[in-house]
Amino acid sequence: MTSESAHRPRIGIPYRTQKEEVAKDRSRYDLYIEAVRRADGEPVEISLNLLTSEIQGIARSLDAFVLPGSPADVDPALFGAARHPHCADPDPARERTDFTLLEAAFGDQKPVLAICYGIQSLNVFLGGTLVQDIPSELHTSVQHNWVGRQQGAPEPFHGAHIDVGSRLSNLAGVSDVRVNSSHHQSILEPGSNLRIAARATDGVVEAVEWTGDTNWIVGVQWHPERMVQADRLAQALFRDLVTAARKVPARA
Repeated sequence: MTSESAHRPRIGIPYRTQKEEVAKDRSRYDLYIEAVRRADGEPVEISLNLLTSEIQGIARSLDAFVLPGSPADVDPALFGAARHPHCADPDPARERTDFTLLEAAFGDQKPVLAICYGIQSLNVFLGGTLVQDIPSELHTSVQHNWVGRQQGAPEPFHGAHIDVGSRLSNLAGVSDVRVNSSHHQSILEPGSNLRIAARATDGVVEAVEWTGDTNWIVGVQWHPERMVQADRLAQALFRDLVTAARKVPARA
């Protein structure tokens, strides 16, 4: 790396689901690719059909990671819970890929932006637990899940409060924001060394940040990749990820 400006960081992005990868359904996956490009990063696609050793090899060549959303749910057995009736099927290939990438990120001090399913995966990797179905378990009036997505219903937005002094607060410049929403699960107990950085108006966890060392690791429950064209915080999240990735030592 000759200078920060000359280094276009390589940001690894696993496919959302094995099913979408096989079907070559890129309609939602490409939003993450484009968001990284807009922030001046180089997106690197990561297949869910790789051996663990192959994922580890790719991870060594990368500067940072984005863990995207997914219609799957993390297997409740991974956080010691019985499966809720409304819990979606897990995607073992995605779980294995995420956990392998997270192991590399923590071991090699590489930044991570974890989005929707990604924040849940991050939390479980660090020993945290999840609310398996917000509507039936929390009975909140805030609409978190995007009901009617396939029929063209508008995407729901709701308020969120960001903790003063958090990384997100510095990026947003304000404490109260509006975020989009498309999830029926959320963090229950944060994993080791994760601090809650934002909550929805009903108390549902909307963001976490890593406090174990200085590594840049942020998880958000909303979908900034769908907001980057018009939302300053969404843009700032991807830019800050890329800035942090530029500080990763040059690859051998």
